[in-house]
Amino acid sequence: MFESFLFIISYFCGSIPFGLLLTQFSGIGDVRTIGSGNLGASNVLRTGNKALALATFIGDSLKGALPIWIMNKYDIEVLVIAASGAFLGHLFPIWLKFRGGKGVSTYAGLLFAFSIPAFFGFAAIWIFCAAMWRYSSLAALVATFISPLIVYFFIGSASVSLFSGMSLLTWLKHRKNIKRLLIGSERKIGDIQIL
Repeated sequence: MFESFLFIISYFCGSIPFGLLLTQFSGIGDVRTIGSGNLGASNVLRTGNKALALATFIGDSLKGALPIWIMNKYDIEVLVIAASGAFLGHLFPIWLKFRGGKGVSTYAGLLFAFSIPAFFGFAAIWIFCAAMWRYSSLAALVATFISPLIVYFFIGSASVSLFSGMSLLTWLKHRKNIKRLLIGSERKIGDIQIL
């Protein structure tokens, strides 16, 4: 019963659509009509508003980290339930007909809550790839692909399955980006939507 309640609470925490709320409250409009239509910080950045993009990243990261920080006195099995709920809430929010974000910021927030060194490893890979190729999606794909290995070294084997599953879901949510990368039509970091 406790585990089910924890999962539900974590799910609702993860399902808060910060990108949508912040762009609407700022007067920009529905972020789902901009750029890729995604709710995340990279798409919010396409509005040209860097502060909103940063706020979206922080909000989406915190909604992953918060359940872990609250439950940090419990064992890893409980933390995995909280993390799973928050991550699935972000990807499949009930408020938006289960059409949520792609998970990268929430993934990063969960890494930060579990292990700060693991988070910085993830961030270093993302920054390196983004600087090299200027594709946010490609940087996310590479970082999430390598992250289970980082998790193994910094957090332990008990968390590898969790982050491997989250990486797989992140890749599935990026399938359109992967197609665009393959045909050369993916938007680069810094491309601004003309409103």
